[in-house]
Amino acid sequence: MQKKSLIAVLIVASSMLLFSVPIFAQGANAGPNTATDTDIKLLREDIRSERVRLVAANLPLNDTEAKNFWHIYDQYLAEASKIGDARVALIKEYVQSYNTMTDSQANDLIKRSVALDQQFPALLTKYVPIFEKVISPKKAVLWYQVERRLDLLINLEIAANIPIVDAGK
Repeated sequence: MQKKSLIAVLIVASSMLLFSVPIFAQGANAGPNTATDTDIKLLREDIRSERVRLVAANLPLNDTEAKNFWHIYDQYLAEASKIGDARVALIKEYVQSYNTMTDSQANDLIKRSVALDQQFPALLTKYVPIFEKVISPKKAVLWYQVERRLDLLINLEIAANIPIVDAGK
C-alpha cells in the first residue's frame, strides 16, 4: 500500500472510532456526554478490532508469517491493553478529582502519567526483535510504523477529551 493511502486509512478509521464517543467530560460539566465504563470498554474493543484490521490490511504476510505473527501480536495487544487499563484508571481519577485536586494529587498524577506515557513506546521497542524472528526486519518496521501512528492518533483524541486543569483554583 502506498504511504499516502496508509496515512489516509489510519486517519479515517481512527477518526470514525475516536470521534464517535466523547470519552471524558469537562470536570464540573460532566453529564450525559460522559462515557460510561461500558462505553469506554466497547470503544476500546472497537479500537482493538480496527487496529487488527488495519495491521492486517497493511502488513503483507504469507501463511507461515501470519500464523506466527498473529500469535505474537495477540500477546502484544494483551500487554498494551494492561497499560491502557492503567491509563483509563488514571484519567478517571483525574476527572473525578478535577474540582478538588490538591497540589499533592496533581504532582502524583503527572508522575504516573509520564510513567504510563513511557510504557507504550517501550512495549513497541520490546516487540520489534520478537517480530523480527518471525517476519523480516522491513515488515517489523512496517508493523511498528502502523502501530505508532495508531497510538499517536489515539493519544491525540484522548488529549482532546481530557479537561485542562484549572490552575487558578
